[in-house]
Amino acid sequence: MSERQDRLGFIGAGNMATALVKGLLQSETYREDQMLVSDPRPEALEAMRDLFGVVSLESNREVVKACGTVLLCVKPQQMGDVLEGISGAVGAEHLVISIAAGIPLKMIRRYLGEDVPLVRVMPNTPALVQAGASALAPGPGTARHHLETAEKIFAAVGETVVVEEDKMDAVTALSGSGPGYVFRFMECMVAAGAAVGLEQETARRLVLQTFLGAAHLAKESPDSLSRLRENVTSPGGTTAAGLSVFEEMGLEKMIREAVAAACRRGEELGRRY
Repeated sequence: MSERQDRLGFIGAGNMATALVKGLLQSETYREDQMLVSDPRPEALEAMRDLFGVVSLESNREVVKACGTVLLCVKPQQMGDVLEGISGAVGAEHLVISIAAGIPLKMIRRYLGEDVPLVRVMPNTPALVQAGASALAPGPGTARHHLETAEKIFAAVGETVVVEEDKMDAVTALSGSGPGYVFRFMECMVAAGAAVGLEQETARRLVLQTFLGAAHLAKESPDSLSRLRENVTSPGGTTAAGLSVFEEMGLEKMIREAVAAACRRGEELGRRY
């Protein structure tokens, strides 16, 4: 593999790029000198250099010319300008990975051409602590080795799944927005604990560890989620009393409608492009 093909370029030095660089270094997937970063904010580049020792460049085109794999870690509203700026410098020898929410691959192809291998990724914010969930959708003509490269990168910050691009709005509604739902549920749990007499900080610590422990148990256990719920629900007990309120007030319907609403909004935003 050539030196260029062995390099990974980041266009954008925000939170997700920072999380990826950290995870890739910790997992020894890439070295510091193999990762190049560009960003219009000098302070962001300085922070990346100070934290991780990666190479910083002033120009997006310089990153593209120096790297075989390029991650577009920019906000959706910035994507058009970024793509226009690197158009002509990207070719079939590159792999371009986009994490911009709502930006379809067809828009990227309009700027970069039909022959550029593309992968669209929807990560989520727990990637910031190497516990993310990322869905990857390869573009037409993207080879298996390109997808494996993308999977290797995002496996450094959590779990990965592969989906068709037409499922990305559903992914965004479920795992992309999902941390927001969980944080809101946790807020309500803390408030509920305080309402029955616990100190706010005590309630917060209990809720955080309960969610962390329950998620870890669910991931490690061979039992289904339903079985795990049943295991902690004694007939006539306290958990049963709490769950009965969820059922009476329509928790499942509420969650279904929330995810459906987020999915519809994702579809609406995607139609802009």
